[in-house]
Amino acid sequence: MGTHPYNTPDAYKQAGVDIDAGNALVDAIKPLAKSTARPGSDAGLGGFGAFFDLRAAGFTDPLLVSTTDGVGTKLKVAIESGRHDTVGIDLVAMCVNDLVVQGAEPLLFLDYYATGKLEVEAGRAIVAGIAEGCRQAGCALVGGETAEMPGMYAHGDYDLAGFAVGAVERDRVLTGADVADGDVVLGLASAGVHSNGYSLVRKLVADSGLAYDSPCPFETGTTLGEALLTPTRIYVKSVLAATRAGTVKALAHITGGGLIENIPRVLPDGLGVTLDASSWPLPPVFDWLMRTGAIAPFDVARTFNCGLGMVVVAAADKAQEAAEILAEGGETVFIVGRVHAVAEGGARVTVEGMDRAWRV
Repeated sequence: MGTHPYNTPDAYKQAGVDIDAGNALVDAIKPLAKSTARPGSDAGLGGFGAFFDLRAAGFTDPLLVSTTDGVGTKLKVAIESGRHDTVGIDLVAMCVNDLVVQGAEPLLFLDYYATGKLEVEAGRAIVAGIAEGCRQAGCALVGGETAEMPGMYAHGDYDLAGFAVGAVERDRVLTGADVADGDVVLGLASAGVHSNGYSLVRKLVADSGLAYDSPCPFETGTTLGEALLTPTRIYVKSVLAATRAGTVKALAHITGGGLIENIPRVLPDGLGVTLDASSWPLPPVFDWLMRTGAIAPFDVARTFNCGLGMVVVAAADKAQEAAEILAEGGETVFIVGRVHAVAEGGARVTVEGMDRAWRV
């Protein structure tokens, strides 16, 4: 009988999976994980699971809060631009910003990285971004999974998923239940498009005839791809400071669905908000997207963050204190609107002056 082609020490590699590359990536990322260690976790890699000590983290009667998310088709921009060092920040941001809106402090993070063929340098850049996001959020990268799946992904393609766990003391949970008529709405500036709406963004780039290595039409000194890969802002530390000071009633992370669909998620029944579009600047990227696609301002507001990555609701007598704490934490803060009563079936979010403030 002849020798079977896979009857060799490299059988798995011949099938398209490189164990040595996987081990090399693990070795490369161990120092990155270690750099995220925090009280409660030693951020070591290599076991089948990771322990976290809530008592060592300073909690007495905590509730755990968990989230999961991905980066979406923004990954295609990274792949086509050949730049992989920022999408890991996006991955962490999309998870931890969802934790903090419930008052939770992010504690630990795990990632899932799947690709057709493992490229160690690209993988290390991705995980370096994840570690950077964890450092910004103050959470530990305690583990993850790297899956090499030839036949499932085309060469060069990959996908990312993230999983975060946080904790909040039982008596400090933010639910938005005490939001009331007359409360003030603050907006925290975004870093750009963040990580939502990229299927539309990519279509508009294609329609424009530009390539990702073309000079950026809305930001000088960079390429279009680099501008669109600006990572999602992580609001954790500043928002936790304002929350723990007792100045915040509710928080909304502005992701898919934009301003129109995310803010109502933290409002009690019978309440809505009116925002003044002239009270914060529309970043140039959104003006370019709106013009390139001839998109109506309302559709932009229900697709993108429009320059506000996080919305904060505070009592009128606490709004100034909240704004000062947030600004001290590095945020650019705008007073953007008010909470008010709405009739049943009425609009929960109204953005006034879009046609005047946002060029169309």
